[in-house]
Amino acid sequence: MLELFPVSLRLVLERIPAFARETLEEIRIRENRPLEIGYGSRYAFVREDGSLTELGHDAFVPGKEHCRALLERITNHSIYAAEEELRRGYITVSGGHRVGLAGRAVLDKGAVFHLRDIAGFNVRIARARIGFAAQVLPGLLDFKARTIRHALIVSPPQQGKTTLIRDLARSISSGQWHHPAARDWGSRKVGVVDERSEIAASDKGVPTFDLGPRCDVLDACPKAEGIMMMLRSMSPEIIVVDEIGRQEDAEAIHEAVHAGVRVLATAHAAELSDLFGRPALAKLAETGIFGSYVFLTRDGSKVNHRIVSAEEAERQTSRSRLRTIAATPRDAPGAGGAQPEIEGSGLPGQSIVKNRALPVIRSPDMRLSGGSEDA
Repeated sequence: MLELFPVSLRLVLERIPAFARETLEEIRIRENRPLEIGYGSRYAFVREDGSLTELGHDAFVPGKEHCRALLERITNHSIYAAEEELRRGYITVSGGHRVGLAGRAVLDKGAVFHLRDIAGFNVRIARARIGFAAQVLPGLLDFKARTIRHALIVSPPQQGKTTLIRDLARSISSGQWHHPAARDWGSRKVGVVDERSEIAASDKGVPTFDLGPRCDVLDACPKAEGIMMMLRSMSPEIIVVDEIGRQEDAEAIHEAVHAGVRVLATAHAAELSDLFGRPALAKLAETGIFGSYVFLTRDGSKVNHRIVSAEEAERQTSRSRLRTIAATPRDAPGAGGAQPEIEGSGLPGQSIVKNRALPVIRSPDMRLSGGSEDA
């Protein structure tokens, strides 16, 4: 992976201490700002000799020439060929490593058309953890159907969702169910829709990560369209997809479920309340699509998991909605004492506060300069 970087940057990164290199998660290059790495859930700046420091002013500072050379390398010296990826704000390089980009967005009719003046890079290191699935897969099994339940893996960024879903795909495709009652089940056909090229890290269509012998990968394809393509052409028994969240993703998952295919997906959220606060995911939950939710948390280099059934998820969200209905701001009149009941509901309500006129706020007239297509 270090071959990705220009020589002067590579020499600095090669000197990073072994303990940090072995758990390296992110490399952040920002033009004219200190070089930073993330490792084992920790962050540090990097000096020119590779040693680590918490002081930014003491660190190696990449310049414009470093950023320009890095951009040339990750786009294979053809920025125009990578236009679509630049528009999405990241480029996935060989090995499944994703390079996030920050710069100036160029707009076309209100939508991001391109990125220019790119001066920030976040290289996220992709790693395979063989055996990660053994801890989680037994809790996702549907013993009656001899396969998995529809499952959604949930966590904030950088908690191990993609690493887990990759190893789950490998285990299922290999028939490694990690449960004594499933020894004679055999393997299943797995279809991976890999929009960001991170799950399989395909090179010219061939996965470079081990996803098992019965896995087909649709690389660099939008999730919703890819799910439908898999259903039409590859007859998968299980579809694996990363980072769902849009309405079209939810609709495609509905199609897959009603076609008799099991779905294994991931999504960004910290808790159930966050998850169900996202409209598309809330709709999936309300229709009972997912039989299990797997929540991941990091404790240093260790990843912990918690499996929540669909029934328990519904109970938790119902209690949360009741607390929201009954909630009263701490500074509202009568907040510290007994609260009146909402008529006919049996629930405590908020004190009635009379409306009052708001003061008029006047601002001095300001001339706005003409806009441009750059934002």
